[in-house]
Amino acid sequence: MSNFASTQKYLKISEIKNDCLVLKDGSLRVILLASSINFALKSEDEQKAVIQNYARFLNTLEFPLQIVTHSRPFNIDPYVNELNILRQNQTNELLRNQTTDYRDFIKELIDLGQIMSRRFYIVVPYNPGGDTKKGFFSRGVDTLSAAIVVKIKKEKFETYREALFKRADNITAGLSSMGVKARPLDTQSLIELFYKIYNPTESKNQNLVDLKKLRIEEE
Repeated sequence: MSNFASTQKYLKISEIKNDCLVLKDGSLRVILLASSINFALKSEDEQKAVIQNYARFLNTLEFPLQIVTHSRPFNIDPYVNELNILRQNQTNELLRNQTTDYRDFIKELIDLGQIMSRRFYIVVPYNPGGDTKKGFFSRGVDTLSAAIVVKIKKEKFETYREALFKRADNITAGLSSMGVKARPLDTQSLIELFYKIYNPTESKNQNLVDLKKLRIEEE
């Protein structure tokens, strides 16, 4: 038997349901996928407006936020497959050769340039016990007791979730003033996100089953 403990033991996530994360300490999180803006291409007045709106947005916050940038190699396999199909169906020899050259050029460009795809996430928290900062000793206790899970009753969960998504709506509205669009990830997207983060190699070759296609039997 392996002596290595399961990764899940050290994760703070207890479960993922109803489009939000439930942590082991009983707090909740919603993750927003945010768009980006090209600040450098904006005029000086537009840049000043963005900065002012961002400062105004920060001043309205009454709880902590986490902004996460997730980078990973750009996956062009689906596009290359489409080019291969297009090449096979091409009856013109010249166009077939041009398609082959273009496909090889794209693959070489991605390999040499190490082009990355970046996504921006905003983690919105809700802690029923209050959004307080923990000291070093408290964080150490949390680490030692990572396996302890706080169970939340269904009624309380719905109340907490409603409060959480009100926060998420406020964040979305604040971001829109800067031209940034944001939307919450649903349960399927959350599962896929963490699956790809913790299983980068396996996730390239194996897709997760759509939750809607799973048959869940109630006890």
